[in-house]
Amino acid sequence: MNTTIIAKVTADGKLEIPPEVLEKLQPCTEYEVSVTENEIVFKKTKIDLTLKGLRQRVIQTGSDPNQPTLEEISQIVKEVRQELWTEE
Repeated sequence: MNTTIIAKVTADGKLEIPPEVLEKLQPCTEYEVSVTENEIVFKKTKIDLTLKGLRQRVIQTGSDPNQPTLEEISQIVKEVRQELWTEE
């Protein structure tokens, strides 16, 4: 199904993508852009994620300020185990 949707380039050179197109784009997904005289095409790239690539993404993303400490994780595990044992 082909649908024609208009996107425009602003005066400061940014592409305004209509909401109905944005909802189809997936965050953190890379797109290959092909440019010809009459057409610009975005194609989703297929990325084979390696351990090295994953590590680079983690470094780029930065640490989570809300990440629980090991003590907090340990306490959560103890609580869940206790709940599981008392349910029987």
